[in-house]
Amino acid sequence: MTLSTLEQTDIQALLDRIAALENRLASLEAAPAQTIEDRVAMVVFSGDLDKTIAALIIATGAAAMGLEVSMFFTFWGLSVVKKQKLFTGKNPLEQGFTAMLPGSLGQLGLSQMNFFGAGAKIIRKLMRDRNVSSPEELLALARELGVRMVVCDMSRELLGIHDSELIDGLETGGVATFLGDAARAKVTLFI
Repeated sequence: MTLSTLEQTDIQALLDRIAALENRLASLEAAPAQTIEDRVAMVVFSGDLDKTIAALIIATGAAAMGLEVSMFFTFWGLSVVKKQKLFTGKNPLEQGFTAMLPGSLGQLGLSQMNFFGAGAKIIRKLMRDRNVSSPEELLALARELGVRMVVCDMSRELLGIHDSELIDGLETGGVATFLGDAARAKVTLFI
C-alpha cells in the first residue's frame, strides 16, 4: 500500500509540528522561569491600624521563620511609615492630602468601629493589657529582622509626601520593584 500525496503532506505537516514543539520545549528547558525562593512579598495599601498590625505580624513572623520579607507601601499605606506632617513647600492640593491623612503610625484609625479614634485607643489598650507588641514595636522588630521596606515613589509623588516626612532607612521604588520581589516569592499578599 502506498501513501497518497495528500497523506504524505499530512504526515510531513505533523512531523514539522512535532519538530517545532521539540524546539520550543528545548528553549523553555534552557531558560526556566525564575525560581521560587523562601520569600514573602507584601503590598501594604491600607492605612488602617488593624490591617497594619496584621501586616506587621505577618512580616515579623515570616522574617523570624527565616523568610526574606519585602513590604511595598503604597497609597494610604504610606501613613504607616510616616513620622510627621509637613505643609511647607506643598501646593494646596498636597496640603489638603497632608491635612486629611494620618501623620504617623500612631495616628492610624481602625477600619471598623473607629468611633472618631476611640476604637484605635481601645485596641492599643487591649494590646498593652495583654502584652501584645504595639504597632511601633512591631515596625521596629521588622526593621531589626531585616524586612525590606519600599515606599512607592508614584504614590509618594501623587500625595505630595516628602522624604523628610518618612521614617529613615526606607527604599523607594515602583511597581517593578514590587513585582521583582513577588515573582520570586512563595507568598504574595495585598493588605
